[in-house]
Amino acid sequence: MRARDEYGPVAKTLHWVTVLLVVITWTLGIFNDDATRPLGLLTHICVGLSILVLAVVRIPWRIANPPPKIVPTEFGRWLIEWTDPVSRVMHYALYSLLLAVPAFGIALQFAKGHPLPLFGLGEIASPWHADKALAHNIKEIHEVLANLLVILATIHMTAALLHHLVFGDDTLKRILPGAGKRTERGAQ
Repeated sequence: MRARDEYGPVAKTLHWVTVLLVVITWTLGIFNDDATRPLGLLTHICVGLSILVLAVVRIPWRIANPPPKIVPTEFGRWLIEWTDPVSRVMHYALYSLLLAVPAFGIALQFAKGHPLPLFGLGEIASPWHADKALAHNIKEIHEVLANLLVILATIHMTAALLHHLVFGDDTLKRILPGAGKRTERGAQ
């Protein structure tokens, strides 16, 4: 695999750090119980803010550094006609959710009348008075969008595995850390 056929190191790092942070924050959101609530909530918020910061960096990076073109295989050549547009829509949806889920999380903090902690370095005071009904509605939206993000990410992962295992192309290898280095060494 040639270097221009795979994602660059910045794109790979942004991708995999985002994956890790989404797993952590979603898990904290789902399994946070009363015993660990204050620390778990603070961690959930800080990781969520990190996801938002990464998305704000990642989206312009992706625009400036488009992904490599799909290299068709004989088996998968006919699929590109419909999977390429589906793939684009999936990526737009994932990026949108990486922005929307933390934005609704921030709105939830403010709707509760709570300040937004900034990684333990400070906080932003809530611009709103506590509104229990609004907080409930925002929490519902936040949870639905977070679950949708995880569902779409799982579909995205499944598609990458399908490309690798069934179609035999390099779609998955191109985003794996160090994949190009292993392939280049193997070719020498």
